[in-house]
Amino acid sequence: MDFINFYFLPGIVLGSIYALGAIGVSLVFGILRFANFSHGELMLIGAYITYTLIHFTGLHPLAILPIAMIFTGVVALGIDHVFYRPFRTSKATIVIVASFGVALMARSAVQIIWGVDPVSYSPGQIQKPIILFDSLRIFSKHIWIVSCAIVLMLTIHVILTYTKTGKAMRAMSDSTELARLTGIETEKIVRATWLLGAALAASAGVFLAWDTHLHTMMGFYMLLPMFAAAILGGIGQPYGAMVGGLVIGLAEELSSYPWIGGEPLLPPAYKGGVAFAVMVMMLIWRPSGLFRGRVF
Repeated sequence: MDFINFYFLPGIVLGSIYALGAIGVSLVFGILRFANFSHGELMLIGAYITYTLIHFTGLHPLAILPIAMIFTGVVALGIDHVFYRPFRTSKATIVIVASFGVALMARSAVQIIWGVDPVSYSPGQIQKPIILFDSLRIFSKHIWIVSCAIVLMLTIHVILTYTKTGKAMRAMSDSTELARLTGIETEKIVRATWLLGAALAASAGVFLAWDTHLHTMMGFYMLLPMFAAAILGGIGQPYGAMVGGLVIGLAEELSSYPWIGGEPLLPPAYKGGVAFAVMVMMLIWRPSGLFRGRVF
């Protein structure tokens, strides 16, 4: 059972978090046509807002999650209006550079407001796992994280498939000009994209901070796995991002399992390199990803 308890289940949890973050990366790239390197900082903002509200109210992270998602969405709209909208018709490279600047500013603002020391949603508390079948160990917070991630991903599916806004987002992803000619209010769809992407980023940040701890470099460290997941699934393809996130999460955790002999295949410190390796191999072998997304 060690394989399931310490490698497979943590991989599912981590993959669910990656998937939520990667969906936002894919949505922004598919509609706005640029790689948003400040996406990790949206996770950071949502996670720290949750930490602050927990400190003042004592509420559970899941109770505060909707507030954090809405707040982060509003912040993303403000960032778009100030930093990205003036470059809407510029080359993608200019907007990408702007996103780097936004990431640095947002991270610095978080460090000024909350400091640089790691914090926890429940300091000093040790949660005991639920024991099933005498040997299967599951933490209740992992059940909640995966369940909430599934609900959020199903919600995205419903929005993209059955709502007018979702269909307009898919039309813009195919061709912005054609969408505009058919009467779609493109700026309205852009705002909806930022709201959805930022809300999902906030949820990923809250879940990761709840599962481990919170520090100001968390968004930066999450950026590579999220982009790897988006590229693996197909950049601009939200459903591909869901699959890619789960694959990357499982690959990272299973890479440290002792497949051969008694030693880990890779030392745990090198797990982050797995996402980079998967991303590079996918760009070489199949740049469009598993779900045939856009090519950089």
